[in-house]
Order: sequence, then C-alpha cells, then structure tokens
Amino acid sequence: MKVVLFAGGMGMRMREFSESVPKPMVPIGSRPIIWHLMKYYAHYGHTEFIVCLGYKGEVIKEYFLNYKEWLSNDFVLSGGGREITMLHTDAQDWKITFVDTGLATNIGQRMVKVKDFLGDDEEFLANYSDGLSSVPLTTLIDHAHEHDAIATFLCTKPSQTFHIVNLDDNSHVTGITESSGAGMWVNAGFFVLRREVFDYIQPGEELVYEPFGRLLEAGKLVGYRYDGFWAGMDTFKDRQVMDEMNARGQAPWKVWEQDPVAPA
Repeated sequence: MKVVLFAGGMGMRMREFSESVPKPMVPIGSRPIIWHLMKYYAHYGHTEFIVCLGYKGEVIKEYFLNYKEWLSNDFVLSGGGREITMLHTDAQDWKITFVDTGLATNIGQRMVKVKDFLGDDEEFLANYSDGLSSVPLTTLIDHAHEHDAIATFLCTKPSQTFHIVNLDDNSHVTGITESSGAGMWVNAGFFVLRREVFDYIQPGEELVYEPFGRLLEAGKLVGYRYDGFWAGMDTFKDRQVMDEMNARGQAPWKVWEQDPVAPA
C-alpha cells in the first residue's frame, strides 16, 4: 500500500527548530523523524510514499535529493576515499512522491490534494508524521479488514501524565484523577484508509471532525487499542526524550532492528 505522510505543518510548539526546518525534519539521532517513520513502514513492505508538503517543503526535498546512505548504514571505503561500497541500504527501494499541498491547508484537504497520486489503489496508509510507535502494522491493517472499516486509526494512552479535575457549580473540586488511570485513549495518527473515505470529505473540512463524524454515524470508523509504545513529538522536551532513547539504544519504534527480517 502507498503511505501518505502529512508533512506540511509549522510545528509551532517546536520553535527551537520550526524557524529553520519543518516539524517532520526535526532530528532524532542522525535522522529526522519522517525518516524513522519511513523505515518503519518499509520494514513491513510499504515503500511507496506520498509526502504532503507545506511549510518549508524545500527542506524535505533537499534532504532526500542529497540523501546520504552512509549516515545510517555500514560501508566499505576504498580507492583512497574515492569509492564507497554500501553494505546495507535503506532508501534504495523507496519511491517518494513530493506534492506541494499548501502552507495553511488542513490535513483533510492535504489528503484530497494527493488523491490522484494514489492511482487506482482501493486502500492506503496515512500518518501525521509527528509520532512513533512499535505497533505491529500488519495487526493494525488486519484489524481494519476484520471490521470492514473505511477508516481505522491507532488509539493509545496519553504519553503525558496530567490530572483531570472535576468541579461543581460552586467551583469546589469534586474529584481528581490521573489521566493514565482514566481509561482515556487518544488518536495516535496512524491510519488505514479505504478510498471511500474521500466520499465523506467536503471542501475545506478537516479529516477527524466532520468526515470522521459521518463515518462514525455510518459505523465505518474503527479504532485499534494499543498498550505498547507510542510517543508524539509536540514539544522540544518530547524530542529530547526520544533522542535520548535513541542514543541509549532503547528505541522501541525501530522495529527493523528488533526484527531485521520484514514480514512477508
């Protein structure tokens, strides 16, 4: 299946980076988060990507046009440094389509703008490009098929702990509950979508509001609960945590290292 990556946002809560690079290009180790996502999908055999560009889209284009395989792969240097023989590659089989979908375009309309690049495919994957997970992708796809869903998305527990406060009409606190124990699930931004989803999107609409509301009423919207690793990168602190995990060799999203042989 083709993978649609939404990479046009400005990442306003990542101001340490947002003035120079778009949010999907914020680095974790030596590679940007969008690369980690692409490696994840490629591990499961999905190597055709459609990147929805917007804010500083030229930075993403330049990165892949000048892609350096040796940054994340072993190689042999010979000929006095003139010849490089790669022992492993990661992007050789990737096909990436770059589409300018506008600076202020919302997610739903970015997806509509790349519809034609899906060809005749009846099903595709999509991702917000700002979070990483260890969820087995085949399981998520199977879940969508089992429920005959037009739209399926990954649901995870909030990665940040906060307190939910209940108040009465007189502003007295009637209860305090930690989010981790409140049975809350959030949209993690990993989607399995059928082509019919476009029939539910009207001009100007955001994906998860009106369109998903219609799918909900039709019984064609399904969530997949996952208790394993997921982390969103919304702030500089989030990026630091993920970068430290990567440096320690404790990066659960790197399924290609834990299970080097991709599923058939």
